[in-house]
This record gives sequence, C-alpha cells and structure tokens, in this order.
Amino acid sequence: MKRAWLEPFTWAVIVETNRQLCAPKAALHQPTSDGYDRTRALWESRHRAEMTLAEAADLCRRCHQLAPFCNFNGNTFVAVIRRVIDMLPVAPAEAAALRSLAGHLVAGTATPEEQRAFQEAMQRLETAEET
Repeated sequence: MKRAWLEPFTWAVIVETNRQLCAPKAALHQPTSDGYDRTRALWESRHRAEMTLAEAADLCRRCHQLAPFCNFNGNTFVAVIRRVIDMLPVAPAEAAALRSLAGHLVAGTATPEEQRAFQEAMQRLETAEET
C-alpha cells in the first residue's frame, strides 16, 4: 500500500522534533556540518512521495544514518515513523508491536526476525486493505 506516509513531516517538523527531544536532557540541538544539508536534501526530495510503509521506514533509517543533528538522530526519525504507525487502522496491541519493530528498523538494531516480522505485518496490512 503506497501512500505519502511522510508528507505531513516537513523538514521544519523534523528539526522541531529533534529540538523537543534534546530539550529535556539539555542536549545540544544543532545541525552537524557533514550530515545536515545532505539529510535535508534527501528528506525534502522524498518525504512527499508515495511509498510503502517499509520504504518510509527505510528513508527514516537512511536519514538517521546521515546524522543531521548533534544529538538524538535515531530518536528523531524513530519518533516520525512511530507517528506514522499511529495513523494505521490497527488494534492497539498490533500498533504497539509495529511501532517497536519500525523503531528498531529505523535505529538499525532490528534482528533478522524483527525485519521478517515487520515485512509480514506489512503484507497482512496490504491484504486487509485490498479486501
């Protein structure tokens, strides 16, 4: 199921999400010299496009890896994909599992079993949407 899942998340939203994550820990909220411009360009070129949810999670993972901010890069992009998952019409328990799986994918810590579980869940969602 291809949708513009990330369209509501403009670069300004990404920056604000990072600021909000940094504030409680008094962590430096600042762009990095190497990753910020490349990440912003990638995000702005892709976030409005229709893509599968797995592709949206992958875009978030790629942006996390480019490290646009001094702190909380993973948390920033995990927060985005979790908000996307919250929009799905699924039971609360399934949404919680999907948020966890997607978060691990974005953070780059998903095990092969978690990757498979996420793909299977995406297939179930696509099948349910077709019926």
